[in-house]
Order: sequence, then C-alpha cells, then structure tokens
Amino acid sequence: MDISGSGALVVGGASGLGEATSRRLAEQGAVLTIADVNAEKGQAVADELGAAFVAVDVREEDQVQAAVRQAAEADGGLRIAVTCAGTGWAQRVANSKGPHPLQPFETIIAINLIGTFNLLRFAAAAMIANEPNADGERGVLINTASVAAFDGQIGQVAYSASKGGVVGMTLPVARDLAQYGIRVNTIAPGLFDTPLLATLPEEARESLGKSIPFPPRLGRPSEYALLAEQIIVNPMLNGETIRLDGAIRMAPR
Repeated sequence: MDISGSGALVVGGASGLGEATSRRLAEQGAVLTIADVNAEKGQAVADELGAAFVAVDVREEDQVQAAVRQAAEADGGLRIAVTCAGTGWAQRVANSKGPHPLQPFETIIAINLIGTFNLLRFAAAAMIANEPNADGERGVLINTASVAAFDGQIGQVAYSASKGGVVGMTLPVARDLAQYGIRVNTIAPGLFDTPLLATLPEEARESLGKSIPFPPRLGRPSEYALLAEQIIVNPMLNGETIRLDGAIRMAPR
C-alpha cells in the first residue's frame, strides 16, 4: 500500500506511539486524520502537521464511527488505520484485602480491547468501499497490543487480558477481511519511552532500559512508527502480531 496520497487515520495519534506514527505518515505524504481523547493536544499536533483532527473516546461507538467517516470523506479515502489508544491498570487479582474490583477491569477492557474492535469494524467497513489498488489491496489496519499479552507481570491481569484479546483478534479479523484485500496486523511493543514512563525518575528509566537484551535502552516511539510504515508498504505482512521489544521477556515483577 502506497502511503503517499492515501488517507490515514491514527487513533490515539496525539501522544507517544500514536504521535510518532502520525508524524511518520505525514512525512510520507499521507492525507492524515488524527483522533484522540485529548482535544487540545490532538488539535495542536494536527495543526502542526497540516492534518485533520477529531475528538474520540474509543469506547463510544458513535464517536469512532464519526472519526472513520471524516477520514473516509477526505482526499485519498481511508486506506490506513492505526489504533494506539490505550491505558493501563496495576492490581493483583486478589490480596488479603479482597478481590480485584470489577470496574477498573471493565474499563481497561473497554478502552484497550473494545476500543480497538470499534476501530477495526468501522474502518474495515469503510475500506471495503474502496477501489482496490494494483495489488488488490483496499486497506491496512494496524492494532497495538503489548508484550504483556504474552509476559504479563504481577498486577497486570486487566492490562494483559485486554492486550491478549487484541492479539487474539488479529488472525481471525485478517481472515474475515482477506476477501476484500484488507490486511490486519498488530504490533506488540515492549518497554518504550512513552509519556507513561516519562513520569519515572531517570534512574528507574535507565534501569528499565538496561533490562532489554539489545539494544539496552527504552524503545523510541519513532521505531514503532517505522514498523507501522513497513507493515503498510509490505503486502505480504498479514494476520501477524510482531513483538517490537529488543528480545525482552518480562520477569514476573
């Protein structure tokens, strides 16, 4: 799929991995729409990149549908959709004080898993209406999981379940959409230098980076964006979850 001239929607595109992806796609000539729950930051990034912006809470299907519609109506249609929206929660399934409360578990599932599904279903429906390119492609969908889907740590039951669900959806959704020439892949990042880790002391950040076999540092959001670009342009990448983690395997804690 050629990026230049193609319509692209990046959900969660105003910060971290999503912002880096927005910037990369804009540099490559995509007709970009940024969607994010943070309207102020999202509008600022969109203005800087000459992109459109739409405020979206991925749990709200009408908002996701509106964002997809806006992107599909722009020049270039909607041929690329990347979802980076997500959040975390740390709590054990039970301890001496009682069980894990249900509400935060439901919230993490709603944002990380159902939110991803919302983008997949609406973006795919829009892409089906596209004319195929010379390779028969109508679109590319990229999800964001985490190494926690495979190496969930103590206290990550909600987060790991949500990201494991994203991994589990990848192949069946790719198979569902294969007849339409729409590819579906997932990136599972390891430890990346995102706003979440930016709140940690520098010593803690360095220690986390050194736990990665190679390169022994935190991942850069630009490296996530580079992989997203490579997925888009390589027509043989389909139905795959790619760990982007420097060969780390997370310890229990």
